[in-house]
Amino acid sequence: MLSEKMAGLLNQQINMEFYSSNLYLQMSAWCQSRGLEGCASFLRRHTGEEMMHMQKMFDYVTESGRMALVGAIAAPTAEFSTPAALFQAAYSHEQQVTANISSLVEASLAERDFSTLNFLQWFVSEQHEEEALYRSILDKFELIGTGGQGLFFIDREIGLLAVGTAGTSPAPSAT
Repeated sequence: MLSEKMAGLLNQQINMEFYSSNLYLQMSAWCQSRGLEGCASFLRRHTGEEMMHMQKMFDYVTESGRMALVGAIAAPTAEFSTPAALFQAAYSHEQQVTANISSLVEASLAERDFSTLNFLQWFVSEQHEEEALYRSILDKFELIGTGGQGLFFIDREIGLLAVGTAGTSPAPSAT
């Protein structure tokens, strides 16, 4: 059974994952309203991934004999100065999520809660991938630029990421 302290920390992370889902949904809407369909699609996909993370943690807490608690979720930022600023905000957010997951790992080690430590390893790997993905998107903004055609090409490239997963090719089309 999870300790009360560990359950509380996991419940905080459940709410952060829920917030992440809302944040990416709002970012998707911002992109869509500016004709950035590729970016909007990519962020919409991440909305679902964050919700899956939340549900995975929710299930772990309940399966471990504690009650998962969903608290109030703050409204995410709805305005960004540029698409690059939006993705910088997403990258910064992922860095914060990584820091929180690392704190959970530290707490599980301190409590000698090896079951939770094992459970969290998936999230540690996932965060490594997420940070690398957002860093690569920011690299594209820097490399290509955001003027006219540059933004078109970046939007198209990011849209391709929505089809596949980080590090893999998009699924082949049925013909």
